[in-house]
Amino acid sequence: MTSQSTILSMLHGRATLRPDDVAFTFTDYVRDPAGIAESLTWSQLSRRTLAVAREIRRHASVGDRAVILAPQGLQYILAFLGSLQAGVIAVPLPLPHRGSSHDRVSAVFTDTTPTIVLTASAVAADVREYVEQARTHTAPAIVEIDSLELDGPVPDGDPQPEPAELPDTAYLQYSSGSTRLPTGVMISHRNLQVNYEQLMRSLFASSHVRSTAGLTIVSWLPFYHDMGLVLGVCAPILGGFHAKLTSPVAFLEKPSRWIRALAQTPQAFSAAPNFAFELAARKTTDNDLAGLDLGGVLGIINGAERVAPATLERFTDRFAHFDFRDHMLRPSYGLAEATVFVAAGTWNESSGAAHFDADELSAGRAARCAAGAGAALVRYALPQSPALRIVDVDTGTECPQDAVGEIWVHGDNVAAGYWSRPPAEQQCFGATIADPSPGTPEGPWLRTGDLGFVHEGELFIVGRIKDLLIIRGRNHYPEDIEATVQGITRGRVAAISVPVNSTEKLVTVIELKKRTDINVDPMRWLSEVKSDVTSAISNAHGLNVEDLVLVPPGSIPTTTSGKVRRAACVEHYRQDQFTRLDA
Repeated sequence: MTSQSTILSMLHGRATLRPDDVAFTFTDYVRDPAGIAESLTWSQLSRRTLAVAREIRRHASVGDRAVILAPQGLQYILAFLGSLQAGVIAVPLPLPHRGSSHDRVSAVFTDTTPTIVLTASAVAADVREYVEQARTHTAPAIVEIDSLELDGPVPDGDPQPEPAELPDTAYLQYSSGSTRLPTGVMISHRNLQVNYEQLMRSLFASSHVRSTAGLTIVSWLPFYHDMGLVLGVCAPILGGFHAKLTSPVAFLEKPSRWIRALAQTPQAFSAAPNFAFELAARKTTDNDLAGLDLGGVLGIINGAERVAPATLERFTDRFAHFDFRDHMLRPSYGLAEATVFVAAGTWNESSGAAHFDADELSAGRAARCAAGAGAALVRYALPQSPALRIVDVDTGTECPQDAVGEIWVHGDNVAAGYWSRPPAEQQCFGATIADPSPGTPEGPWLRTGDLGFVHEGELFIVGRIKDLLIIRGRNHYPEDIEATVQGITRGRVAAISVPVNSTEKLVTVIELKKRTDINVDPMRWLSEVKSDVTSAISNAHGLNVEDLVLVPPGSIPTTTSGKVRRAACVEHYRQDQFTRLDA
């Protein structure tokens, strides 16, 4: 059992000290394209959290699981906080799209056997259907948060669980299943508090941010995703910041909403995956920002997927005349098994990306090369907390500088393991370094599954071990090939290897927007794209492409956080499920 819950004590403390200050503002664009904003003060948030917890305790006991299946909004936040308050383990999930597969939700229901499902009245009918299809042994209670009496008087003798009664696990952060069935990372109250402190120390250690007083968090990230939950819900409470929130759909419909919110908010701090920076730079017009500027932005994390230096350059260039400066971009690396955050860098166009020889990287060595050649990689500061080491996958010993190995992480932000998984599936946790160097703990270490190296005291990340392409006996990182193609096509790309006549061949799946120019022959244009891409891959990587699959936007399977699901792409390709534009 844990001895304290910092997030709950902070919430109720702020309600006492700053009752009328606004904690969360959520802007809904579904009912009105201009946006309808709804806010909660600290005192309202505290009172409603207690009311939700009272209702949860009518149906569930300490340590039970509460699945959250609700639209993005204040109800979702109350469902999450109410679960923590009631001493049940929160399980934040995405609401399945109507008509889509419910396999992921069903798998999580089987995994967690929830006692209660928290939702909102607008989607309650659909949620009841999902719950029935999940075929749980005992039907969980379904509670609509917005149908509860949330602002009534607190009843006499309203017992709250003592901090000592709270389970060690605060919530289960389910992976988005890019490589396997979703697994629930057990995040403790301690993990959350420590990782928040690590994140703040790392992100605000740079000299241009003198104070976080008055900081406002601006986010559209989904609350069921690790970065969206920690940045959008937990960090505002732990830091006492106002959060201005909206939904991922609101951003995707109109990416300029995000940039406008940043410009309209003094001391704004935000985060998004790499693809969002591309989208915002491409879809935000000068008109959208008329009379506004981005000079007050404290920082924007680019994380959750591979950070592309070219994207950072395009974003900075696009908004430079609105007073956006390169140091505001904070490339970051992390994973759910470490709560969310591990390391961050500061982007600087003058020093920018570092370029490394692609052949040497394929051989597991880092060697600098001229700008414009080789693989362009983002720099990250080596964190002191959590501890980070590059480890040889085969020997379990630390790699020397400039040698590519697996990134291992050690610290109180690292989760205890996966919920209800057998030991064979927990092997990324509790690893031990053989013959550790002075000052290096033996363990337990988290094996991240990511490859990287340390060069001149800085961390560089090259890709996932599972995604490594081995073609003609040489290693290739799919992210490098995808970056080469994106330099030409600008859209999403998946580089995969497919067995052909017992040898692995390179296939690239490329999303392309149709040209609307009347005078352009579509087939000729597609042929030119293929020619340009084939040449670029050959020149940059020394590879022949077996097949170029040109598809419409939205065709490449992705996780809920926007990462390309390469294993699913291989299956789609082998079963001929892609709709080709040049068919």
